[in-house]
Amino acid sequence: MTREVELRRHTDNDGDMLTPQGVSDALAIGERLEGQYTFAVSTGAQRATQTIACILAAGRLQLSCGVIVEPGLRSTSEDRWKAAISKAGSSHLDAVAGVDPQLVADESAELGAALQRVIDQLAGDGRVLVIGHSPTSEAAVAGLTGEHVAPLDKGEGVLVLEDGGLFRVKPLQ
Repeated sequence: MTREVELRRHTDNDGDMLTPQGVSDALAIGERLEGQYTFAVSTGAQRATQTIACILAAGRLQLSCGVIVEPGLRSTSEDRWKAAISKAGSSHLDAVAGVDPQLVADESAELGAALQRVIDQLAGDGRVLVIGHSPTSEAAVAGLTGEHVAPLDKGEGVLVLEDGGLFRVKPLQ
């Protein structure tokens, strides 16, 4: 049984809303996607939910189980992340851990557990689309798989594959 999570960062935004470029970019992503998703997941932020809506509309994708919100994929320590990223000069998890190792450890564990809850909702083989944020999406991957992925630019993502409790992470094209 293989379960897949396509984890992407939301597209360009101004505050919590997508910009016209963000809408255009999300539509372009949707036009390129192939296959089906069992369901989609937003962090609850409007920019994440808007990105899902644009991707699904442009790809004419139907979900058998709809769109859900997993608030556990959204950090409650955004100001602490911003301060650590500023001090580190990078949003790469290794750099942030160099200035605030407890933040990265705690958040990776919490966000990874939330990502596991998403995977657990896939009863069998299936694929879920998750739209989140950076660097918390990268922290979720690290918490779940132990693998540190490069910072995700807006619209970029990774594919997390789970087969019998073993995880692999692949960059998305």
